[in-house]
Amino acid sequence: MAAKDLVESTISSNKIAIFSKSWCPYCKRAKQLLTTKFPDVPTKIYELDELDEGDAIQAYLQEKTGQRTVPNIFISQQHVGGCDSVVGLDSQGKLAGLVGA
Repeated sequence: MAAKDLVESTISSNKIAIFSKSWCPYCKRAKQLLTTKFPDVPTKIYELDELDEGDAIQAYLQEKTGQRTVPNIFISQQHVGGCDSVVGLDSQGKLAGLVGA
């Protein structure tokens, strides 16, 4: 239950929530894009491989979103997916609008 509470409170209290793993190149790319492009937007990043409850958080995220992989990204309380999804939204010019929503 703690994992669910952490995920839900993080999503609801941050404009951007990123559930990541510190060694993952896709996570690094997504974090770089979001934090560089939107430096003043409240962003919370959890490195699941550095948390004792990381496996439980990842299991809850899979249950919530159907996505097991990281990064698992939420913008304006909406699940947007992973790195490819965020890069795709950016290249389509839709990312800024979503962050501003």
